[in-house]
Amino acid sequence: MRKIAIQGTLGSFHDIAAHKYFEGEEIKLICCATFEDVFAAMKKDSLTIGMLAIENTIAGSLLQNNELLRQSGAKIVGEYKLRISHCFVCLPEEDWEDITEVNSHPIALMQCRDFLNHHPKIKVVETEDTALSAEMIKEQNLKGHAAICSHAAAERYGMKILQEGIETNKHNFTRFLVVTDPWQADEMQSQNINKASVVFTLPHTEGSLSQVLSILSFYHINLTKIQSLPIIGREWEYQFYVDVAFADHLRYKQAIAAITPLTKELKTLGEYAEGKSTL
Repeated sequence: MRKIAIQGTLGSFHDIAAHKYFEGEEIKLICCATFEDVFAAMKKDSLTIGMLAIENTIAGSLLQNNELLRQSGAKIVGEYKLRISHCFVCLPEEDWEDITEVNSHPIALMQCRDFLNHHPKIKVVETEDTALSAEMIKEQNLKGHAAICSHAAAERYGMKILQEGIETNKHNFTRFLVVTDPWQADEMQSQNINKASVVFTLPHTEGSLSQVLSILSFYHINLTKIQSLPIIGREWEYQFYVDVAFADHLRYKQAIAAITPLTKELKTLGEYAEGKSTL
């Protein structure tokens, strides 16, 4: 049985992504309140695998998770892209006219902004998790409260679905990373590696980033994402988090070797098979 640490509770999108990625396997979820807790669970037990959201097609990147991953020393061994669809749910005995407040994770609320704008009289309150909002309303019998969560969470906690598919953009996907202790990364790594995530810092000189990008282009490495984060305590210096895709693993290795002398520090966060977008 695999132990998977997720942020959120049962019925959350992390729960759904974990079960879809490890479909057909028996897994035990370790539900954590924060992403920091996910990495703490992995540190406590090196056999525990982490599943964490890293970016959403609407809300963008979860910047803190890039840094938590770098600091942890964990390795990325896979990814999963999950279609995100939200439901507006309430207690079974209530209806639209009873709702005065809606609770959910801030990113879920952001993804449903148009829907919420059409209901301006409903107070919007941020919580730490989508599914936990539904669970809290049901367990505490919070009348007048609604939650924005997944269909699975609504069913799990016996909530009434007032409306489905309330996300503003129907092309709403979240990309999740599967991360593990480095010693078991090789065992879990796919045979079809065609993607990698790296982080590097550059000297504060003119053209330093363009040189790196030119080399990646020369080796036919497809840059799928680049994200810069400031280095605390070092003014105007940045770390660059980069995702690359490639058809030839040897050329990728050659490209990394070629850009390494141009960087002040370079770290490979993981090499893995690109995940497919699934409904």
